Formats: sequence, structure tokens, C-alpha cells
Amino acid sequence: MKVYLDNAATTPIDPAVVEAMLPYLTDFFGNPSSTHSFGRTPKAAIEKVRKEIAQLFHCSTGEIVFTSGGTEADNMALFSAIVDSGVKRIITSSIEHHAVSHTAELLAKRWNVNVDWVRVLPNGSIDLGHLRELLALDGKAIVSLMHANNEIGRLLPLKEVALLCKEYGALLHSDTVQTVGHYHIDLQDIPVDFITCAAHKFHGPKGVGFLYVRKGTPFSPFITGGSQERDKRGGTENVAGIVGLGKALELAYADLEAHQQHITHMRSHFRNALIEAIPQVAFNCAEDGLYTVLNVNFPHFPNSEMLLFQLDLKGIACSGGSACSSGSSKGSHVLAAMEKKNDGPNVRFSFSKYTTVDELNHVVEVLKELVGAPVSAL
Repeated sequence: MKVYLDNAATTPIDPAVVEAMLPYLTDFFGNPSSTHSFGRTPKAAIEKVRKEIAQLFHCSTGEIVFTSGGTEADNMALFSAIVDSGVKRIITSSIEHHAVSHTAELLAKRWNVNVDWVRVLPNGSIDLGHLRELLALDGKAIVSLMHANNEIGRLLPLKEVALLCKEYGALLHSDTVQTVGHYHIDLQDIPVDFITCAAHKFHGPKGVGFLYVRKGTPFSPFITGGSQERDKRGGTENVAGIVGLGKALELAYADLEAHQQHITHMRSHFRNALIEAIPQVAFNCAEDGLYTVLNVNFPHFPNSEMLLFQLDLKGIACSGGSACSSGSSKGSHVLAAMEKKNDGPNVRFSFSKYTTVDELNHVVEVLKELVGAPVSAL
């Protein structure tokens, strides 16, 4: 049996999404910037999706900019804050996705801005008291904190942080890649300035997403060369991808509660089965965190690479952390920031609407066999 439990890295595309995309790869192939009929149909499809997104997130269509995914959107938000809003300080954390942390470090070198690192508590939460102290310092700031951590699933109290930022006149960018399509985000209620999306995290296609830019926030193109996306991003739009993004979001929010209940049940079942089969396991995430992710520590096993390799040989896909950091020998920067000193490997299992109990029971049996075997037998 082959089992896919790496949905935080990417999800399998929904067949209904593929069906929605196909006409825009065949019949409706025109350039959406063209004024003739071949261009008008794809242009109308793009604007239809933009309107649907705006309705789902309670914002205006002019606040949605289509991108190639979450990494580009994160970069756009931070660069714009420096270039267009005159930000002199970036406040972020050491557990952010590298699309944020590496970009902040690059901006510090190239644009002479300061990067302040807010403290991370031992449970992976952001120290909001320390955030307030940093916001009180001189210099216009942007705060960049992810809504849900992609390794441990810790959730940020987004509205509370947004109100805190407004109190001090700071911009707020949140990487919401792991939560768009999995939680309702009301942008009328939550005064965040930028959020990001990647379609492949909720059964859409890879290579497409969006950046939300709150109305009134200064913003100029990060990618220049054309007047596409209402002069906010140059380059011919990925029409089929945008249509797929729209369909994937439609499906995600149409059955959101059912998906949440199913995936939460899968996560809970897997957690309980692991405890029963391998009593020494420990967990690097709270039960009330992101419901799609479970980060597990297997004490006394030699290392993550060996365990992940053995699982892969058995047809089981999972990860040691962010897919963007695969191959790194430094270990998880998230667990390091939490000062986790676990013995043995830490493995991230992540679930989707397609995950089944039979699959999870199979994985538990394989893990019991692997983790319980002498090292020499591996």
C-alpha cells in the first residue's frame, strides 16, 4: 500500500479542478491581455475567480493580485513595504518559512533595514509581550508572522496581532499559505495588510496563488514589464492555474466543516494509535493547533533521514519538515527555535480530505515494526 501523508508540502489535485482547468489549456488559449474574442474569454474567467475570492474573504476585487504562489506573494509584500511604505524595520520570528526569513535577511543587506526577531516560546507560540516591546521602538515597521506554522501547526492569534500592529501604526503581513482553504479568514474583521495563498495546499494546481493587499496600502509592482493585474504584477496571467485556484477554493469552502471534521478525526485517530503502538512517542505540536499537521518525535531511533528513507521504501510519504528545506543537514529551524532537544527523529505527518483510517493503521503498523527493530536490523 502506498500512503501519502505529506499534504503540508502539497496536496493531490482534485479531479474537478483538473476538469475546470482543461478548457483553458485547449479551447480558451488566448492571451487575456488581447482585446479580441480569443483574449476576452480567458480575461473574463480571471475576473470571475477574482470576484469569487473577494466574496469568500470579504474584501474587494482590487485587493487580490494573482501570483505564482506563496513564495512570490511573501516576497512581494515585504519588498513593497520597504519600497512603497518606507518601512525601516521588519519584525519577524525564527520559525517563519524561509520565503519570509530569507527575504527579510536579504532586505536587511540590500536596503539597510533592521530585522528584529520576536521571541518564540517553548511551545512554539509567539511572545506577544515581546512583540509589543519591539513595536514600541522607533522606526516604521512591518510585522511578518505566519498564521499557522507549517512544521508544528502552532496557530497565531491573527486578529489580536493585527489589532496590536494597528495600535502602533505598523503594517502586518501574514503567510497564510497553510490556512487559506482550511479556515475562514474574514478580512473585514481582521485588519491585516497582506496575506498570501498557494493553490496546491488545498487540492489546486502548483504555480499559482494570490497576494491580498489591503486597499490604501501603497503598492507598486515587484515584477515589471506589463500592466497586468491592474498594474500590480507584470507578466501574462496563468489562466488555467487561476481557474484551478478558483475551483479548488470553491470546493474547499463549500465543504469546509466536513473536511475539518474528517481531517481532525484522522489526525486524532493517528495520534492515539501511535501512542498505543509506540508508547515512547512524543509530539511537537498542540492538539488544538493546525488540524492538518502532526509532528511526531520517535525517541532512540538513529536519525530522521534513515527513518524517512525506510518509510519511503515502504511506500509511505511524509517529511522531516518544510519541503523547501529538504536535503538540509541542519535539522528543523523551527524545533531549534523552540529549543527542542528531542532524542531521535522528528517526523511531520500531514493529512487531507483523501486520508483514510486504513491508510493510517497501515502506517502505524509499519512504524511499529521500524521503530521497534534493533538499529542493526535496519
